[in-house]
Amino acid sequence: MNLLLVAIAPIFIIILYIYFKDKYEKEPKRLLFYSFLLGAVVSIIITTIIYYGFDIVLPLTDHTSIIQQFIKAFFVVGLTEEFSKYIIVRYFAQPKAAFNEPFDGIVYAVMVSMGFAATENVFYVLQGGYETAIARAFTAVPAHATFGILMGYYMGKAKFSNNKIILNLCGLLLAILFHGAYDFFLFIDFVPGIWIGAFVSLFIGIVLSQKAIKKHQMNSKFKK
Repeated sequence: MNLLLVAIAPIFIIILYIYFKDKYEKEPKRLLFYSFLLGAVVSIIITTIIYYGFDIVLPLTDHTSIIQQFIKAFFVVGLTEEFSKYIIVRYFAQPKAAFNEPFDGIVYAVMVSMGFAATENVFYVLQGGYETAIARAFTAVPAHATFGILMGYYMGKAKFSNNKIILNLCGLLLAILFHGAYDFFLFIDFVPGIWIGAFVSLFIGIVLSQKAIKKHQMNSKFKK
């Protein structure tokens, strides 16, 4: 039980952080819960199915091939996981009347991402123990949140724009780019010191995420 709490604690810290960053018009808790649940269950199922398809169509068996690890990072893991989150935000959250300002894109995308991260984290932590839990609390979990914020920033803009398709896809592609970069540097850890690139990409993502949050806060139509 203690291990499970350690696994989910960073998830809910990030959820609360984003919830309170939504300063001017809170989202219905029911929709936030549903978004989290869809991320935790539906996104995981979609990801698993697509992974299975990739294993059949495009088996990547050479763990020392930089090209294969690049394909795995960006086109298998990054694309699959972010697409599975994207479609939940796009077809569940974005059409809702409660999604009534650009910042809401960040809120819902993070809720879906944290649902996904919760399920993923529980599996990894139950296998790896407390060391894995602590390591992922400062790496993989905030990484998923960062990808969600970057995606949600553009999906929030898309809801109120005539360029809805383009902006939605910009959000998806940016999340894939940062997710792929983060994983790629970890996947090619056989290259000495290259893993540092993962943390550089994560740091850049966090900086951009903070700017995205502030920009949508400043432009909120509910700001008095």
